[in-house]
Amino acid sequence: MVRYSLDPEKPTKSCKSRGSNLQVHFKNTRETAQAIKGMHMRKATKYLKGVTLKKQCVPFRRYNGGVGRSHSRINPYMSSPCHIEMILTEKEQIVPKPEEEVAQKKKISQKKLKKQKLLVPE
Repeated sequence: MVRYSLDPEKPTKSCKSRGSNLQVHFKNTRETAQAIKGMHMRKATKYLKGVTLKKQCVPFRRYNGGVGRSHSRINPYMSSPCHIEMILTEKEQIVPKPEEEVAQKKKISQKKLKKQKLLVPE
């Protein structure tokens, strides 16, 4: 059974996704996740497309020291098993109350109007 580290606030309005033992760069994945954390879905996809097209960049805030070349002193630690969890929650939309409408008069057909005129005594 899969156990998530975090339960969503509204389970009925959320979806969860999880990947285990993914061979990815841990540091790159962590910084990308921090960059899109809290974004709306459309904004996040637009941002990531900009990153792949090299129009925008992902800021490295934690793992930014010593990112240069090692000049063969050590082997690259490029990929390690990484576990990724993603939880998407639907945004709550506030719908304004409709204004109270003035009671409209019922439309009366021409046929009924003629009958009423004939029945009215003069």
